[in-house]
Amino acid sequence: MFSMPRVSLIAMMGALFLGALPTTANAATRPDGLGWTSGWATAVQHPSQSEWISNWAYEGFKDQSVRQVVRVGVGGSKLRVRLTNAYGTAPLTLTGASIGKTAGGAAVRPDTMRTVRFGGSGTVVVPAGGRAVSDTVNLSVRAHEHVTVTLYFKGASGPATNHNLAVATSYRATGDHLRDPGAASFSERSTSWYYLAGLDVVDRAHARRDTIVAFGDSITDGQGATTDADRRYPDVLAQRLKRAGRTEVVLNSGIGGNRVLNDSACLGESFFNRFQRDVLDHPRARTVITMGGINDIMHGDTVPSACTVPNPKMTADALIDDYRQLIRAARADGVKVIGGTMPPFKGSPLFTDHGESVRDAVNQWIRTGGGFDGVVDFERALADPSDGDCLRPAYDSGDHLHPNDAGYRAMAEAVDLGAL
Repeated sequence: MFSMPRVSLIAMMGALFLGALPTTANAATRPDGLGWTSGWATAVQHPSQSEWISNWAYEGFKDQSVRQVVRVGVGGSKLRVRLTNAYGTAPLTLTGASIGKTAGGAAVRPDTMRTVRFGGSGTVVVPAGGRAVSDTVNLSVRAHEHVTVTLYFKGASGPATNHNLAVATSYRATGDHLRDPGAASFSERSTSWYYLAGLDVVDRAHARRDTIVAFGDSITDGQGATTDADRRYPDVLAQRLKRAGRTEVVLNSGIGGNRVLNDSACLGESFFNRFQRDVLDHPRARTVITMGGINDIMHGDTVPSACTVPNPKMTADALIDDYRQLIRAARADGVKVIGGTMPPFKGSPLFTDHGESVRDAVNQWIRTGGGFDGVVDFERALADPSDGDCLRPAYDSGDHLHPNDAGYRAMAEAVDLGAL
């Protein structure tokens, strides 16, 4: 077996991935001169059924409407919706879609409801492994305003490409409720997103805004933050930028449970294998803030489960080597890389002395190794002054691993805006 430099491999994988993802005729590459900006996006993962995941993805949808709420990072006069069937094994038939401004919970402001069309049709078939981009929707939104996307599946969708840890509520109703602004029929709830990959915006000046991507695991994804409150650290960072008069958009590409080195059947492809799609493929991506490795460390010291195979015992050298590959791939694409240190996790169920030694060594390399274009020291921002291996109690969500709202705010405030 021959070997190949991993940066070359990441480029090849990106090309193969794009080749395997046919788009509809009205795809993002269509020249319309509107100057689209990615106003919201998420990283997607395989549907799974396991002790780690509990959502609607594995069973999919049939004669059901799914209503999903997202917050757009930039204001504008026009929108379009991006859907993905990246992990589907069969074509996905979407019977219809609508979008409108959120009126609280599953309710939508009736005067803002718009039909979403694809190539002029209300229905679209998304190929297995494919994606679809909607036609332009005339709907004005403000920066950080919430919008609701409703998808209706008349026939069986099959297992759904999804984002498990949304830290936001999605809603489900039986039957076609695309034009129903009320919440009463949407009695079922989930905290995941389904088939929804992104929302693009045209701002009033038709400008294309630079993008900052927060890339990582559940701490980037926001586990432990208040549901539906937009208090993940990338959300708070976006608010800081807005207050400072900055115009960049912050996208959250975290996946709960994600690992730097190994794929998971439940918890997403590895950092390396999804870096192209979830960072470099975003239009005008200028800076990525990376943070991860704690899942590699913790699971390497435990008995493997269906979601954590393989789980080799982790070393600092292995994590550092993969980070070096990601840095080279980002720089080859002209993207600045900010390295985030791993927060403390002493007291969590999977803490070990070996894991702590690996975390310390990797964090020291992030701070002093000179590999990154900048560093944000999340560890020092969150550590307990009386024991630096523990989260500060005021920042602990309760599991001694994930921050709470105050902790996520501390993380966002630790980011040097000038380094972005």
